[in-house]
Amino acid sequence: MAGVARDKLARNDDARSLLRKLYLTSADLIPDLPAQTLTVRLHHQAAALQDAAVAHLCAELNATETVFPGTDLRLIYELHGSG
Repeated sequence: MAGVARDKLARNDDARSLLRKLYLTSADLIPDLPAQTLTVRLHHQAAALQDAAVAHLCAELNATETVFPGTDLRLIYELHGSG
């Protein structure tokens, strides 16, 4: 994941720092049973560059079409206000 985030950040250490922050930040979980999705809505970061990296990471994760374990819900990642 750091490699994906690094695509949008200037320094290599910035990607790891951003991921550590994301792992500790709360997110909104929004199940949509009829659509069989579980949206993970991430909150905006302190800087626009970090938001761009998070949005890029969300797009890459969404492309995997991962299903939440033990369910039939496809995970959708989005930055709050972008969906």
